[in-house]
Amino acid sequence: MVYLAAAAAQFGRDVEFDVQRVESIVAAARRAGAGLLVLPDGTLGGYLTDLREPVDSGHALNPTEPGNPAASAPDGLAAEQEARGQPLSVSADLPPALEPDDPVFDRLIAMAGDLVLCLGYRERAGALTYNSAVCLSGAGVHGRHRKVHLAPGERLSYASGDRFAAFDTPVGRLGMMIDYDKTFPEGARTLAEDGAIVLACLSAWPASLTDPARRVVKDRQARLFDLYDCARAAENQVVVVSANQTGRSGVLTFLGNAKVVGPGGDIRARTWAKAGLAVAELDPAAEVSRARRVLHHLVERRPEAYRAEPADESVTVDR
Repeated sequence: MVYLAAAAAQFGRDVEFDVQRVESIVAAARRAGAGLLVLPDGTLGGYLTDLREPVDSGHALNPTEPGNPAASAPDGLAAEQEARGQPLSVSADLPPALEPDDPVFDRLIAMAGDLVLCLGYRERAGALTYNSAVCLSGAGVHGRHRKVHLAPGERLSYASGDRFAAFDTPVGRLGMMIDYDKTFPEGARTLAEDGAIVLACLSAWPASLTDPARRVVKDRQARLFDLYDCARAAENQVVVVSANQTGRSGVLTFLGNAKVVGPGGDIRARTWAKAGLAVAELDPAAEVSRARRVLHHLVERRPEAYRAEPADESVTVDR
């Protein structure tokens, strides 16, 4: 058995302060006996302040300039915006970009010890930046993930990752997704097919910008956040450990609702909207094996039936 923990917490631009907050949360998780702690997207440096596209900060930027966040926009996006007469600019208030070998990660490895720790940050890779996550412990780095599915407001600040891959950790084979990734079933399914029995979902998931509810708990994005966590667990028969930011960043209000979900889609522990730790005790390998004992979704798939056949134009129908 192992205790799995997901954090709901607020992180901002001050990386040193963020590291101190991580240290505090790690200490709380260790007191709870946790073997795995999942922290939110943007743990180091926070998240964006707006998801509306384009974000007009009042100054045009050169999208090809090295180091400019707009340089990471998908091919053709800058030209398309210029053709439409839209301002090509991004908020100046971006999270600091860290190299994968930044000394801060050595500090976190030492801090983690025997705890497996997943956390998010903005990664610098040459002229590009990525919304990234790293999984580490005192043994070193176990795996990394670059967010594949970018929300519209992220496309001028991040390049897109291109793969989902599971990796081995002391708490079992694990895969990571970053917030919008879990909206798409294919990412979680790819990780499950790669042997992951635990999915760590790191989010900076905000309330609706277009139709906000008076109470965060009633917000439609809160409903979707929970729905995706439970659906990805149940359809793949895996454990989902889902962390999220809380508080505000610019116009964004984050939903919290960190949780641990069993392989049947049942929520074992949660934080609701406030900051805190969701901690649940379970044996991931045993629970996943039990869930798949009669119905084994991965084995029973029929991929050959999932692709639509092209229409046969030679067939005519009398009317």
